[in-house]
Amino acid sequence: MKYSYKLSDAIHTLAYIEITPEDGDVSSNGIANSIEANPSVIRQLMSNMNKAGLLESQAGAAKPRLARPASEITLLDVFKAVEINHNLLHVDPNTNIDCPVGANIQQTLDAAYERVQKAAEAEMSKLTIQDIVDNINERVQKNAG
Repeated sequence: MKYSYKLSDAIHTLAYIEITPEDGDVSSNGIANSIEANPSVIRQLMSNMNKAGLLESQAGAAKPRLARPASEITLLDVFKAVEINHNLLHVDPNTNIDCPVGANIQQTLDAAYERVQKAAEAEMSKLTIQDIVDNINERVQKNAG
């Protein structure tokens, strides 16, 4: 199974932009270096977040900034901006309909997964980029001391 790191990388990007000093490198290359990703991946994520109203940038200038305060950008906002399929869990569409379990598992799991999705989205709506930034800063201070 292949995992998507888009959400993690997008949150990393926003936190990096928020934490990096005014004279720091917030170019796609600088952010990609922190994430250890290809700069083109970062540019695509930033483009998606720009379209979603989470980031602001100017053409030709490597100075992106958050479009609103970090305390007003939730993880759910970021998730919806970068993940094409907003479902966290997916049901296997290939089951044996001649089997009582195979014939009924998809609908059963759809209902269960919908509950999980709603709970996850409720939690994601409570967490903000500011929460992430604060936690990073606490860890940096703890490791420095």
